Amino acid sequence: MDSLALVAAVSIFTAGITIAIGAIGPALGEGRAAAQALSALAQQPDEANRITRTLFVSLAMIESTAIYCFVISMILLFANPFWQHFVTAAGG
Repeated sequence: MDSLALVAAVSIFTAGITIAIGAIGPALGEGRAAAQALSALAQQPDEANRITRTLFVSLAMIESTAIYCFVISMILLFANPFWQHFVTAAGG
């Protein structure tokens, strides 16, 4: 296996692992946040507007972690900083 194929294989594997691990954490966090918000709404229905607003802001912040992982995996797949170095070293 030459160096270009190795870099491509490692980049694809790393992008897959990044998405896999990067999606598990936010999914668990969003589920827990929604469960706690529903519990809080059941206990204090008068504060529904405040709880819902806080829930949406926190869900957006939690989801940003998954988006960062997606961006990193896209960089590894399509704009890999190591790719040009190995193409030049291979003489291509």
